[in-house]
This record gives sequence, structure tokens and C-alpha cells, in this order.
Amino acid sequence: MSRRQRLSRFRKILLSATLVVHLPFVVAAAEVLRRLGVTSLVAWLVALALGGAGVLLFNGRAHHLAEDWHRPWWQTWLVDLPYFFHWCACVFCLVPSAVYLLLEPLVSLIRGVPIGPSPSFFMWTYAIGLVVGTYGCTVRRWFFVTRRVEVGVRGLDERFDGYTIAQLSDLHIGAFHPLWWARRWSRSSNALGADLVVVTGDMVTSGVAFHEDIAELLGELRAKDGVYAIMGNHDYFGEGEPLVSLLRGRGVHVLRNDSTVLERDGAKLFLTGVDDTWTKRANLDAALEKRPNGVPTVLLAHDPDAFPSAAARKVDVVLSGHTHGGQVAVPFLSRFVNASKLAHRFHIGRYQQGDSTLYVHGGLGTTGPPVRIGVAPSIALITLRRIREV
Repeated sequence: MSRRQRLSRFRKILLSATLVVHLPFVVAAAEVLRRLGVTSLVAWLVALALGGAGVLLFNGRAHHLAEDWHRPWWQTWLVDLPYFFHWCACVFCLVPSAVYLLLEPLVSLIRGVPIGPSPSFFMWTYAIGLVVGTYGCTVRRWFFVTRRVEVGVRGLDERFDGYTIAQLSDLHIGAFHPLWWARRWSRSSNALGADLVVVTGDMVTSGVAFHEDIAELLGELRAKDGVYAIMGNHDYFGEGEPLVSLLRGRGVHVLRNDSTVLERDGAKLFLTGVDDTWTKRANLDAALEKRPNGVPTVLLAHDPDAFPSAAARKVDVVLSGHTHGGQVAVPFLSRFVNASKLAHRFHIGRYQQGDSTLYVHGGLGTTGPPVRIGVAPSIALITLRRIREV
């Protein structure tokens, strides 16, 4: 099946889901209109029309997400983004509405009152969802944090003890994360003064329209030992080769099943990176082929599913992204309750397997709905620490 066919099928699934999540909204809209004095029949007709418009409008938004391009600022910020406030509110309503419809008859029987759901429940649930969705699409998506992580490495030379790696991941530069938005990330990364900067894939949202912006952004990153990047699956949602050329033209080292040796006064650290797994370009054996014996290894792998194979090959540190931590999680419990946990074994944060450590970056940008709740965008500052042999 071609990518276009897969996207078409996926869009149909999303459109069907959007239709379902708009059902509580129709009830909520009818209740608001009724409270404003509109007759019941007219209120329901208008609410149905609004719900239908909400479903149809999703198709255009989905097209933008599947093939991102430069478009007028007002279209993104005054049309697309407010639509996702509403869409996220509809999704927010789904579970509470389903639970309410299941429990309401039982509760009504126990209370001895007539059975029948109250439209007010759907109205207030949608209102709360609209607040949460607006916050997630604006405030939570804008403010990012710096996460400091120390990783012990057995056999690390003392001259690399305290070596720092600034990790950026899943930038998804595009209409919702334009260059002016993302430059805050590069400035913050540069201010850390890290020894090395790595970008672990998914620089692109989709398409090729923002390649120049991505190259300009990564070209602004600075570190003592340079800037290294790998490709993610979204970087091939379009033609990936021009992006690689542009990045290398800006001085960014793109590792595609390739490696390099970093040195500190004769001490060595092996840095390697695999290409994208989703398009079957990854080759871990080729990436490790030039590894010197006894030299600690840092592997850049966009997909954290590469970790077990890397650990079996005695890779010391694996830096990944891809999952975004689900973008939506229970606040303060994002490690334990997040959307990506449904699909990924390694979904966010740190994991250990023997002497091998995996760090899954929560990402900076978004894909799909431009929303984050409970999962802050972040830059990770990884500090390598020597584990002394007993």
C-alpha cells in the first residue's frame, strides 16, 4: 500500500472518529441555544448543522497536517488553531459522556427519579473541555522545560566524566511550529553550553516546504563538539534527501547508520546513529561496525524500539524520541499514565537494561492535533558520569 493510500485510509478513520466525538457537542450546543431562548426544534437543527460543520472542517485540517506548507498566518492561528480548541474539547467529552450514559439509568433508579440524561451534563463537560483544549493548544505547547538527566556509563574515561549532551527531538517544524517559534529552543540549547548537541529525528511535520527553515534552525545550534542529527519517520514524509543535503550544508553532521569518534586528550567516546526504522532504512550493525573495542558508545535512534537490540550489543547509552510521551497525559503522572503507553513499551523518560540506558525524549513539537496536556515540551541535558569499577 502506498503512503498516499495509507494516509487516505487513516484520514477516513479519523473522520469517522471525529463524527463520533461530535455527538456530545451537538447535545451541548442544542442545550446552549435552548437556554438562549431558541425553540427546541430550531435549537436541534442548528446544533446538528454546527456538528456537521465541525466534522467537515476536520477534513481540511487533516489535509494540512498530512501535507504541511507555508500558508497565511491568519489561516493557521485564526482558523486552524481555534478549530483544534473545539476538536480537543469534543474528544475530552467522549469518555465522561460514555460513562454518564452508562451510569445515569442506574443512578436515576436508585434516586427514584425519571430515567433520562440531562443535556446540561454535556454542555458543562464541553465547556470544561474547551478550557482544557485551549490551554493545551496554547499555553502548555508554548512553554518548554529543560530536563537534566545523569547517566552512569561503565568504563567511561574520567576525561569524559561530566560530558554533557543537549538533546532536542521531534521538532516538527511547520505551520504550527514555525521558525520564529522554534528559535527559542535553539537559543535555550546554546545557553546550556553543552559539549555536544544531538537532534534525534522528526524535524519535519510532513512534506518538504519547511526544509530550509529546519536547516536554518539547526545551523544556529552550537556545541564544543558540534551538532549531530538523525532522521525520523516524519523526515521521510516527503523527500528526505534534500533535507540531509541542506543540513550538511549548514555544518550539521547527519548520521545515517554511520558513526564518529569523539576525543578528549586521547580518551574516546563512540557516537553513532541509525536511520529511520519505519521506512526500513535503519541498520544497527552498520552503525556499530566501526566501534573501537572497549570504547563507550552513545547511539542516536529515533525509535526507542531499537533499545533491546542495542542493549544486546552492549551499547551504553541510547537517545531516542518519537513518542512525544503521547502529548496527552495525566498531569504529574505523565510517566505512568500517557497516551503513548498504549502503543509503546518505551514511551517517555529513562529505562535501564543491564548496563545499557535508554532516554526517551518527550519532544518539542507536536503531530496530529497541536496539543500538549501533562507532557511539557522539553530540552534534555544528558550528563555522562563514570561508573567506577569495584
